[in-house]
Amino acid sequence: MNLQDLRRNYTFGSLRREELPDCPLTLFQRWWVELQSAELPEWFETNAMTLSTQTLDGGVTARTVLLKGLDEGFCFFTNYDSDKGHQLAETPQASLHFFWPCFERQVRVRGVVSKTSPEMSDQYFAARPRSSQLGAIASPQSQVLPHSQDLQDLVDKLEQEYAGRPIPRPPHWGGYRLIPGEIEFWQGRPSRLHDRFRYQRSHSSTAWSIDRLAP
Repeated sequence: MNLQDLRRNYTFGSLRREELPDCPLTLFQRWWVELQSAELPEWFETNAMTLSTQTLDGGVTARTVLLKGLDEGFCFFTNYDSDKGHQLAETPQASLHFFWPCFERQVRVRGVVSKTSPEMSDQYFAARPRSSQLGAIASPQSQVLPHSQDLQDLVDKLEQEYAGRPIPRPPHWGGYRLIPGEIEFWQGRPSRLHDRFRYQRSHSSTAWSIDRLAP
């Protein structure tokens, strides 16, 4: 397996300082609209993002989650009792990474994380497919499952229990919002001379500073 020879030259586009808006969320939305208008394979989840958190022993762990809201921050939903839920409760800071190879682009986000309002969590949970609602109740996310436990059997029992009526959001499930303090936009360029621009905002300011980074 020769990994050293695996490479490609990035030629799709460029990113220039004079093109950058004052707010990085404006540029993210612009890139997002372009992504949604592209003809992409059905398997490609445009809202997939890597969420990295700090483990309880001081390490770092990452997993893929789905972006489900964009306002003043980036919103996602999960089980509060999962590993990431415990980690965010202990250290409410995280990073996100988006990779959109069709446009040879990456976006990196760092910021502070907090739970969304119960109303927002209720609204999103109610909009999920019924099977996903049942799965959220049945699955003790991140816990070791006994060999004898069959989650499908539990889902079937819950389906009978809630037959003919709405399924309420369980208290251990809901949303998080990451408020960015730093966002970096990466546009692939030929010869690895990629365009990188970093937006940063201090805790005491609403204005963003912009720096160009070496590739």
